[in-house]
Amino acid sequence: MDKNTIIGFVLIGIVLFGFSWLNRPTPEQIEAQRRYQDSIAQIEQAKQAAIEKQKADPMASFNNLPDSVKEARLADSFGSFAKAMTGTEEFITLENEKVAVKLSTKGGRVISATLKEYDNYKGEPLVLFDKNESVFDLALVTAANQRVNTKDMYFTPIKGDNANAAVMRLQMNEGSYLDFTYTLQPNDYRMDFSIKGTGLNGMLSPSTETLGMTWTQDIRQQEKGRKFENRYVGLYYKVENDDVENLSETGNDSKNVNETLQWVGYKDMFFSTVLVAKEGFKEVKMDSRMYENGEYMKNFHTTATVSFDLNGTQTTDFQYFFLPNKYSLLNDYNDTLEDGQELRLEKLVPLGWGIFRWVNQYFIIPLFNFLGGFIDNYGWLIFLLTVIVKLILFPLTYKSYMSSAKMRVLRPQVEEINAKYPNQDQAMERQRQIMELYSRAGASPMSGCIPMLLQMPILIALFMFFPSAIELRHESFLWAHDLSTYDAIISWDAQIPLISTYFGNHISLFCLLMTITNIVYTKYNMEMTNTGQQQMPGMKTMMYLMPLMFLFIFNSYASGLTYYYFISTLITIAQTLFFRYTIDEEKLLAKLEANKRKPMKKSGFMKRLEEAQRMQQEQLKRQQDQLKQQREQREQQKNNRHR
Repeated sequence: MDKNTIIGFVLIGIVLFGFSWLNRPTPEQIEAQRRYQDSIAQIEQAKQAAIEKQKADPMASFNNLPDSVKEARLADSFGSFAKAMTGTEEFITLENEKVAVKLSTKGGRVISATLKEYDNYKGEPLVLFDKNESVFDLALVTAANQRVNTKDMYFTPIKGDNANAAVMRLQMNEGSYLDFTYTLQPNDYRMDFSIKGTGLNGMLSPSTETLGMTWTQDIRQQEKGRKFENRYVGLYYKVENDDVENLSETGNDSKNVNETLQWVGYKDMFFSTVLVAKEGFKEVKMDSRMYENGEYMKNFHTTATVSFDLNGTQTTDFQYFFLPNKYSLLNDYNDTLEDGQELRLEKLVPLGWGIFRWVNQYFIIPLFNFLGGFIDNYGWLIFLLTVIVKLILFPLTYKSYMSSAKMRVLRPQVEEINAKYPNQDQAMERQRQIMELYSRAGASPMSGCIPMLLQMPILIALFMFFPSAIELRHESFLWAHDLSTYDAIISWDAQIPLISTYFGNHISLFCLLMTITNIVYTKYNMEMTNTGQQQMPGMKTMMYLMPLMFLFIFNSYASGLTYYYFISTLITIAQTLFFRYTIDEEKLLAKLEANKRKPMKKSGFMKRLEEAQRMQQEQLKRQQDQLKQQREQREQQKNNRHR
């Protein structure tokens, strides 16, 4: 590129910059443009708001019209259902000893359910949902291919002789109507719900065989610990002739299910609303969304299709369940149904999976219920339950302690072996000598681990049981006012970074006591189980960090659980001290020395260890020979150069 070309490009750049500078908008023009863009945005927002309002209230666009014009417009938009689009909302309450259910003539639906035997953490009546927190809607397609929704229409209440039953009738004309029939069963948490059409052949599309259903509900916070409660709030469903499944409880989730569902349930920590369809739900789409804060935990949304007989000869049958998540109660509902049709509502109680659930089902819960028949105070019941569990596990605990005692009395001999083979290249021989010592003496490092592993199913089962036991809800013991949630002795409102997020804004006393006893037990147990063998670096520190980690993990957990762990650790410490001072370790050592003198048959492990040692020695010898050969070659080459 020559000089004239460069000058040309520079001049063109100057001209373009000057043109842009001279033609830039003034501040007044910029402000006018901003106002113009804002006005467009406001118009778009208004349009969107109008659309949303129309969806929420399809009558909004008709309210300000003259009556004659309004009637004509309604007839054009809703056909035979036009008259049902206007009316006055009325309420009917059905109640028995356990629940109170409120029905609304607008939508003919359930708008409120209250469990009369329970209250929330504020001491208020326990309302599962209220008017604006739940929507049940059926989509109808008219003969003129118009779409109408039952939630927007006004039903006529028809009361019969049964005080616990009501019919909500959607009247089109003299002989055409749609009935929603509700029957609350006496002294029960169930309410029957059926849908039946009469004279609808000319009203609905002749191809109508199913109805589109929408069911939405906000889940209220019912317990004191929002973070802890949120872990147990989920949308559950049962596939027909299959098991119960659920959407994620830890985040937003959605799912489309192609199989037929027997029921869909909106589950809180201790309470659930379940809708069962006799013919099943098909083409199901489910959605779960979390609320970050406020009075609601999550929002559940389900769309599906349900069968419908246009001729009115058969009803579409449902059952509502408004109930506590009490295992025995939920399990009893299976007894009222035929084999293969069990609801399996007990799966709403999170008892763990596999062997852990079996331990809870067949051991922990029966024992807990048995003790509950004699003990009213659940604090003492947990104490007695802990003692019984410890007594059952006593043989395994004793075996584990004896294993560690054998290792401890052999520690001086192990230290002698370590001193005899101190180098790293002697590690295999050192390990072989130690294992041979244990084998001849009749001791095994693994014999202490096996009893501990056998105890794990019970320990994990109890970890799952206590937070899900509704029996502990609002039961007090000592300073804990509610064994189903944390027992705060210190609380604060300030949001402390990391602390508030992972620890919470409180300190639970039972959790603190559990942590302290675990640290004490860890220190004592490490001293008791020191065998003289080298440990991995940082292992000791890790053992002390574990109880501190549990402090952060369990601080928001149910105080009934941390109380159990506290008592369990105390009993373990007492058992260890008892073993320590009742077992004569000199006699134990003498017994082990006597075992050494007995003919010993090498175990498969020892044979494999010796074979590994032999192979290691051979490999080491080969490496040494190679190094020697390399040194000799280097020396030979050096001598040749000097010559």
